[in-house]
Amino acid sequence: MKKRVICILPTMFLFFLCCNSQAQIQPTNPAYSGYNCNASQTISPCQTYVFYQARSPDYLDLASIADLFSVSRLMISHPSNISSPSSPLIAFQSLFIPIQCSCNKINTSRSISYAGLNYTIKKGDSFYLVSRNHFQNLTRYQSVQVVNPSLVPTNLEIGVNVIFPIFCKCPTKAQLGNQTNYLISYVFQPSDNLSSIATKFGSDTQSIIDVNGDEIKIFDTVFVPVSQLPNITQPVVAPVLPEKTERKAKVRGLSIGLAICGILLILVCGMWGYRENLIKKNRGKYKDVEKSKMGKKKRAEEVNLMADVSDCLDKYRVFGIDELVEATDRFHDKWILQGSVYKGSINGELYAIKKMKWDACEELKILQKVNHGNLVKLEGFCIDPEDANCYLIYEYIENGSLHSWLHSSRSKELSWKMRLKIAIDVANGLQYVHEHTRPRVVHKDIKSSNILLDGNMRGKIANFGLAKSGCNAITMHIVGTQGYIAPEYLTDGVVSTKMDVFSFGVVLLELVSGREAINEEGKVLWSTIDGILERKSGKTERLREWMDESLRIEESYTMDSVVNVVSVAIACLHRDPTRRPSMVDIVYALCKSDDLFSDLSQDGLSPRLVVAR
Repeated sequence: MKKRVICILPTMFLFFLCCNSQAQIQPTNPAYSGYNCNASQTISPCQTYVFYQARSPDYLDLASIADLFSVSRLMISHPSNISSPSSPLIAFQSLFIPIQCSCNKINTSRSISYAGLNYTIKKGDSFYLVSRNHFQNLTRYQSVQVVNPSLVPTNLEIGVNVIFPIFCKCPTKAQLGNQTNYLISYVFQPSDNLSSIATKFGSDTQSIIDVNGDEIKIFDTVFVPVSQLPNITQPVVAPVLPEKTERKAKVRGLSIGLAICGILLILVCGMWGYRENLIKKNRGKYKDVEKSKMGKKKRAEEVNLMADVSDCLDKYRVFGIDELVEATDRFHDKWILQGSVYKGSINGELYAIKKMKWDACEELKILQKVNHGNLVKLEGFCIDPEDANCYLIYEYIENGSLHSWLHSSRSKELSWKMRLKIAIDVANGLQYVHEHTRPRVVHKDIKSSNILLDGNMRGKIANFGLAKSGCNAITMHIVGTQGYIAPEYLTDGVVSTKMDVFSFGVVLLELVSGREAINEEGKVLWSTIDGILERKSGKTERLREWMDESLRIEESYTMDSVVNVVSVAIACLHRDPTRRPSMVDIVYALCKSDDLFSDLSQDGLSPRLVVAR
């Protein structure tokens, strides 16, 4: 009896190892589901960095790494001491990548600290493989499951969007007082020890232990406290010229290889021809059956797609896919306006054609509710059952986005009065969306690149792709653009009209300062306005110094008008959403500017008419 037990136990142990291979590679650790945090004790959200290494074959250039982390190449090259964003990388080259870290509530009793990055699942992906290979263990599959509770890890569809929580921590107030400005996320490697990590980052061993404890395991995330980013010494890659003898050897080897390949190719072609002759006889009888099946499948897809948008058929024009293909030269890159939006001419009329996978049903339902002069108008749509694509066809806005004007040499052409009008246009559009739809619509992605300027330089709100019908909801699926996201949405997932108000406040700061919503170092614009208007003494001088340089040389504005706009922006950016003004109040406040009165009087308009428009 004892011998039988001895034989069975090793077998059961081996079976357990095989069935739990993933658990063996990543041992169970409570921290893998996320690092606990308390928003009241830390400075959240905060800007921090992760230590990352270039890896072949997919991540040997800044462009692919920047796309993975949803940042620009400059935001990586500057802190990583790389002279040019287009410079090629070598394997295992060290990089510092900025992330926006925050304390996020996952249920009523627990909050974890992470930076949520959107990743689109591709063929062969899994939570574990993406965490290990793409994000280099800066997150773990257990944490991905916690943050994406609605997704089934064993049944991930290609194209689905997943939030990968990158492990990070924000410093506490006590740590900030001790000059700890960043807690850099670093993955502990087999060759590491605490002393080597401290030397690498210019920290000290005891400070690392104070933050992380002394039981750090291989591939754990270590948060390294530093007062400033250490200077990375980047390698210099010099081209190596081959010697003549090496060149001759390569030519000789290549000749031999080509000869062998030629012989093999002849043999393969012969076998392939023989195989084709054998199956050619049987191909005919199956061909008609397959055609019939494919035809039925395509017709069924088309019926399903049309059923989803049946309510829109009487309101919008239904374009044919052939019209769109011809209008865009088969969707040639030269007609791209932005992202997947193309410029196209149909019957002499210009349109903006937005190409997307079949997830436009919600956007169409929301666009049916809205019709306002400060919203980009939807003209029609098209579905293509061949590849399940949907196309939304909008009116063409000739002067492009506000972002392209503010952050280029064209900013000099934007006078103060023009900027003020654009701000009121956008405020009017948001007021309509918030007050005249039932249930209320939240845009969720107000930013300067989603504000388009028509031929008269009047602002129109575009892109309702992330919009939500209904307020005061809670979501775990955080989407948006860094620098514009409201704190309560980032930390708790609260969806309300006040998150649009916050984003609009950032746009107002862009209009006044001419600066990006988030700079190359990852610092958000709204954090730079603190203190400028708090003290009365020197307020005008501080504000003038902070303003867009192209506005400072202009003589047609008054500082009272600028102070009024900045005051509105600061009110919009209040951390407590209940204390932010409504869009009705914002429109009224912006229209009180004397600069606006003098300009509107030339058009025969009054601020009251602007508010009611």
